[in-house]
Parts: sequence; structure tokens; C-alpha cells
Amino acid sequence: MNIKLFGESSSISSGTVKKNRITEKIFFGLLWAAAFITVIVLVAIIGHVLINGLSHISLQFLTQEPENMGKEGGIFSSIVTTVYLALFSLIIAVPIGLSAAIFLTEYAKEGLIIRIIRFGTEALAGIPSIIYGLFGFVFFVVLLKFKYSIVSGGLTLTLMILPTIIRTSEESIKMVPRSYREGSLALGATKWQTIYKVVLPAAIPGVLTGVILGVGRVVGETAAVIYTAGSSLGLPNSIWRPGRTMAVHLYILASEGLSKTNMYATATVLIITVFIINFVANRLIKRFIR
Repeated sequence: MNIKLFGESSSISSGTVKKNRITEKIFFGLLWAAAFITVIVLVAIIGHVLINGLSHISLQFLTQEPENMGKEGGIFSSIVTTVYLALFSLIIAVPIGLSAAIFLTEYAKEGLIIRIIRFGTEALAGIPSIIYGLFGFVFFVVLLKFKYSIVSGGLTLTLMILPTIIRTSEESIKMVPRSYREGSLALGATKWQTIYKVVLPAAIPGVLTGVILGVGRVVGETAAVIYTAGSSLGLPNSIWRPGRTMAVHLYILASEGLSKTNMYATATVLIITVFIINFVANRLIKRFIR
């Protein structure tokens, strides 16, 4: 009787194992299919843009000013405006975001206020960009009278990328082993010295990841920039002047059908710019890890 029961349990166990293996293979296949589809879609989009845009990129296109509302000429002023906005927003957002992350992880005690702050940052990260653009227009352009300018656009973009930088920096700092802090304090370092010389260097790769995400959003943003930095052609000679970024220039060319060749060429430059930013950032992350 016992032997029979043991045999039945063994057969049930082997059947369960076979069923689990089949289920695992099915889900593994679905994961591979999802990854394959994602790569195919990415290659199709980037390939389509590059095929239609690379042939129209030249030194003149990169160094000349747009002419005839963008139908002719280059995108030099759009490149400069994009760089201005990215640098302006990062110069403000990175110190504030990193400082907030340090406070939340190293100094603040868990409580209702801290939970509200974390919920607020997560909620801000999910707000549509058009809402940021409307707020930036009402507050910076109209109320503070900054008008359409690099300042208005940069401050609005700062508000957009700040939640991402705070959350990624906070998680990176949390990932630093507690033994690093305890060892530093045991050697006589102060809390700030421990944070500055031990914790932050170990968390730099994660912080840079948040910065990369922020730069990507700044470079590709259109709605918030149109409402705050404007869409004026020409090189901005001051941060108080309006300008047109590459993303806004691409949007106007595509929506108004001004120039198909310049549209694809601008999109190609935009993609190459994002690739360069990600490549440089990844090299820096690997260097810090080593």
C-alpha cells in the first residue's frame, strides 16, 4: 500500500515538473518575442529616418541659419538653442535634485512629510509635458515677465526633469552598502565627509543615469518649449531671447509640410545627438564603476 502511494506521488510530481517546464518555455518564448519585436520596431524607426536623412546632412546644413521659414538653409541656431536649454536646465536641476536626494536618504527621518514628498516627486514625473508648458507660460512668461526666452524654457524644463533626477539619485544612494558608511564613520570621518567622499562616488553611475534621462527629455521636448522658449528662428544672443530647438524645428517642419528633406535631416541630427549623449554618459559611468 505504501509503495503504491509512493509511486502515485512520484508520477504526480513528475507531471507537475513537466507542466512547469512547459509553462517556463512558453513564457521564455514570449519574453524573447517581446524583445525581438522591440528591437525590430526600434531598428525600423531609426533606419527609416537615417536612410532618408543622412544624404541631406552636410557641413553647410549644420553651420547655416534656417532660411525661408526653415524650407532652406541649415539648423545651426536650433542646435545652439538646444544646447543652451539643456545646459541651463541641468545646471539648475542637478544640484537641486542631488541635494534633495541626499537629504531624503541620509538626513530625513521616515514620516508623513517624507512620504508626501516622495509621492509628490513621483506624481510630478508623470504629469504630461503640455501641463508643464502651460504652467511655464503662465508663471514664467506672463507673471514673472520673462517673456519667451531661454530662461523661461530652461526653468520649465528644470521642473520637468527634477523629479526624475531626484528619484534616480535617491535610489542610487540607497543602493550604496551601509558598511561603506559605517567604515568611514569608524575611521573618524564626519557624516558629510562620508557622504561626499564615500557615498556619492559610489552612487555616481546611478546619478548619471538620471541625468541622461533628463537630457533625453530636454532634447526631445516640444510642447513645453514652444509655450516658454518660443519658436523664433535665429541665433539667441542672450538667455533672455527666444529660440527654436531642434525638436520644435522638426515639429514645425513636419506639421506644416515646409520641407521634407530638412525634416528628415533634422530628425537624423537629433537622433545622432541623443546617441552621442548616451555614448559619452555610458563611458563616464563605466569609468566611475572601474
